[in-house]
Amino acid sequence: MCAVRSSLPLPVALTARLSPVVVLAAAGWALSSGPLATTPATEHKDSAKTGTPSAAAPSASAASKAYAAAPAPCTSVAKKTITSLVPGAKTAGREIPSTDTKVRRTCSWNALKGYDYRWLDVSYELMESDDAAKKSYQERVTDKSGGGDVPGVGDSGYSVVNLTTEDKQQTREGMVVIRASNALVTITYNGSDFETKKAPSTDEINRGAIKAAKEAVAALEDGQKN
Repeated sequence: MCAVRSSLPLPVALTARLSPVVVLAAAGWALSSGPLATTPATEHKDSAKTGTPSAAAPSASAASKAYAAAPAPCTSVAKKTITSLVPGAKTAGREIPSTDTKVRRTCSWNALKGYDYRWLDVSYELMESDDAAKKSYQERVTDKSGGGDVPGVGDSGYSVVNLTTEDKQQTREGMVVIRASNALVTITYNGSDFETKKAPSTDEINRGAIKAAKEAVAALEDGQKN
């Protein structure tokens, strides 16, 4: 495949994608205020009541808080996985600034190789308790209806893939949300082909997002248990 010429026009949506800090600062955290999967996601087209704890017993929130800090997101996914999912990207990634790195951390990789474009985000968000994480997870799953469960990863997982078209250019984006105790791990993975104006298949995007999610959750579980 030949290299992209400097005059190659990029669709508006994907031009914005090439400015990772600006896009994620505005959109990435909207979510937080907002082996492979055995059940691929389908494509979508278009606090418990508690009494006052005694002095001798820990609070329910503290007892269920398994993770106290978010891990380094840019080392949460193997370099070979980054090379496979985002060809041409620097494996070190770019961590997005956060107002509180103990609670929220995100790393982003993106690259245009030839005419193929790929983008991957790995985000961690920690809640005060399992119940808070469950509530947030359920809200996100409900908002992103049209996908399917991701079994065997964390306490619960969900994956959805969407296809969008702008200026006749297709982009297919997958999102995976995993809850592990009081932590939420969110993966965003998308791609486009500027030569054919088509997008990668639903299966390719879904499998890639789930693979990254499994590695990101493993990094959380391996290094962050209290």
